[in-house]
Amino acid sequence: MTTNVPLLEVRDLRKVFNAGGGLSGQARRQVHAVNGVNLSVWPGQTVGIVGESGCGKSTLARLMLGLYAPTSGEVLFEGASIASLSRRELLAVRRNMQIVFQDPYSSLDPRMRLRDIIAEPLVTHGLVGRGRGSQGRRRERVGELLEAVGLGAGDQDRHPRELSGGQRQRVGIARALALDPRLLVLDEPVSALDVSIQAQVINLLARMQRERGLTYVFVTHDLSVLRHVADYVAVMYLGQVVEFAPTDELFRQARHPYTQSLLSAVPVPDPAVERRRRRIVLKGEIPSPDDLPAGCAFHTRCPVARDLCSSEAPGLDQQNGAGHPAACHFPVTSAEDLLAPQPTTSPT
Repeated sequence: MTTNVPLLEVRDLRKVFNAGGGLSGQARRQVHAVNGVNLSVWPGQTVGIVGESGCGKSTLARLMLGLYAPTSGEVLFEGASIASLSRRELLAVRRNMQIVFQDPYSSLDPRMRLRDIIAEPLVTHGLVGRGRGSQGRRRERVGELLEAVGLGAGDQDRHPRELSGGQRQRVGIARALALDPRLLVLDEPVSALDVSIQAQVINLLARMQRERGLTYVFVTHDLSVLRHVADYVAVMYLGQVVEFAPTDELFRQARHPYTQSLLSAVPVPDPAVERRRRRIVLKGEIPSPDDLPAGCAFHTRCPVARDLCSSEAPGLDQQNGAGHPAACHFPVTSAEDLLAPQPTTSPT
């Protein structure tokens, strides 16, 4: 299906959490978890969101789904702002936006059988009834979903504790697919799994996307995973998207120093090449999101930072008239740019 409107779009999205203070009389701290993100996801695409722990990527995912209310900015689904929808309209949108959580152990109720876990969204949205008269239809639909994710229809009477981690994540995927959504937000869906099981789940997600025409937002800290699954990658640092590019282009020529440092940590499956590579180790600590530095948020750790970086925040736009968007005053072309001696002042 062709369309001129993104399936999902976020505009200048911000989320500030209040923390600390209270009874002690101290002022409450404001944690800037998401700080002015603009992003579009088109039908059929997989957009990856990557960054270190604490960069705001999971908060952004929950904002996209309306699980968190934004402090400012808006989320649009098929061009309509979620905040402006009536309760009935929002319920219809929620059918088309589902999430697969990171931890398959905590995301499934251990007291419920698989048939009830997977049927829960069907009952909530009125697609099957709650009574005994609808029991046959519920079991049939649950069996279809279990088989679609590589489990058996006969597994629906089991409890989550009887399954392996990979099987539990398949159940989570089956539950997310129950309403035939158009968009799946995958929040670190394989990070809690063994490497061999990760490949199975990734292959399952790829097959589901082909068969059902799904659109994915894939949240992870692992760039090597995104290389195999994503069409575009958004790199986040301290609540901001600092680079956005087609996946192949990002791996070939990342322009932001932070992205280059992340790429340097991705192993290369050629021992000879891997021995020649030099890891870019960033110095200093990540600034606290409740006390963001002036200027570029990355300048306190950036190997190529200059005076301008500490006073003026760069926008996520086309730098120097070439390449994909990167929020950097002095974009790089390779890892070697970060390893060479750098001037300490900005050119005049």
